[in-house]
Amino acid sequence: MTVTMTSTGIKTPAAYIDEVMAIVKAKNPAEPEFHQAVQEVFDSLRLVLENHPEFIEAKILERITEPERVLMFRVPWFDDQGNIQVNRGFRIEMNSAIGPYKGGLRFHPSVNLGILKFLAFEQVFKNSLTTLPMGGGKGGSDFDPKGKSDNEVMRFCQSFMTELCRHIGPDTDVPAGDIGVGGREIGYLFGQYKRLRNEFTGVLTGKGLAWGGSLIRPEATGYGCVYFAAEMMKTRKDTLEGKTCLVSGSGNVSQYTVEKLLQLGARPVTFSDSDGVVYDPDGIDTEKLAWVMDLKNVRRGRIRQYTEKFKKAMFMPTDVKLDHNPIWNIKADCAFPSATQNEIKKKDAENLLKNGCKLVAEGANMPSTLEATKLFLDAKIMYGPAKAANAGGVATSGLEMAQNSQRLNWTREEVDDRLHKIMIAIHKNCYETAEKYGTPGNLVNGANIGGFLKVANAMLDQGLV
Repeated sequence: MTVTMTSTGIKTPAAYIDEVMAIVKAKNPAEPEFHQAVQEVFDSLRLVLENHPEFIEAKILERITEPERVLMFRVPWFDDQGNIQVNRGFRIEMNSAIGPYKGGLRFHPSVNLGILKFLAFEQVFKNSLTTLPMGGGKGGSDFDPKGKSDNEVMRFCQSFMTELCRHIGPDTDVPAGDIGVGGREIGYLFGQYKRLRNEFTGVLTGKGLAWGGSLIRPEATGYGCVYFAAEMMKTRKDTLEGKTCLVSGSGNVSQYTVEKLLQLGARPVTFSDSDGVVYDPDGIDTEKLAWVMDLKNVRRGRIRQYTEKFKKAMFMPTDVKLDHNPIWNIKADCAFPSATQNEIKKKDAENLLKNGCKLVAEGANMPSTLEATKLFLDAKIMYGPAKAANAGGVATSGLEMAQNSQRLNWTREEVDDRLHKIMIAIHKNCYETAEKYGTPGNLVNGANIGGFLKVANAMLDQGLV
């Protein structure tokens, strides 16, 4: 079906992009993370719009930056002292042109509309790159699970799902975990959904293995990021073996990034959390990694405790007021930012390059500022942007959805093999798209353009909706 649209009257792609960017900022004030995410994609799309005037005619950029649906709701719950607490819940259903909304839930005090819009916008293109039929969404709450008892977390999750269950479903919107939402929280959320809707269905991913989860799902983002890094290395006829690697964060993504790096013969030397950084000059081995997993996943301790156990390691506190983080000033071959958005600022990028870093693969969502990204691209190092490098997590969520639909469980080897092949395909798509549009080696352009084209063409096919 062909839809006739009136002309925008804008003559050049650059003018069109500038105008839409101004609209985005005016409609979404005080949301700098969302503005940043949109700007990064738009910068790449200048290369596309000259060859595709139909996207300007159909106002695809205005439509793709406007969420299809934004949900915001009250989440009341009782703490262990019997006091009433009230948090705010969100779900951004950004784009469903190529499949049901798919994206994580984040429980953290920093959560607000702007951050979730940025995450949902990124998710649209990331999911497109996976080759799987998934749209983009994101959600969460300003609830902080840190320091809460299991019962408090359960009561909050049940209250949160009591509202969210009206808006999600296996063919509509399939949430997953993110920062602050791990296996415990997914379990409580799934149990409440099942109780309220009276159905056992694949409405969430990241589930426990005994009740619909997939092998490799906890490992997937970290493993996938390392697989992507290995593909980047191949383009320079090199491998990760023997390379010294900086890994930020100490949660799920960081832990399994370190695990896969060890399996490929690399030498990870750091972990971090909001308190600071631990640097182990002897390298983090499988025994030390197991200790960190117990510290973070079971005891829920702080990373500074690593130095009490392993005496040669040193702890460096971080100060959010500074323009740099000490983790990125350690000499290394590769960096895997796996903590949070905008953790690599301009000064951090300068420090990494000064110390000889040749590869950056982003495990977190948008961990580099626009200034840092520009420095990496100008230096022509191997730079894997988040929407490509960390797509392994949502790709394996898609594989979990497929297993749920088939009522089957695949083996660990089968899931890992499919994940590896998906990450190889994502890298190939980004690499070839960057070359096709005249910026060879620029995987930021490759990822943005490759992800955008599939969604934009689907939107054209489906008419003005």
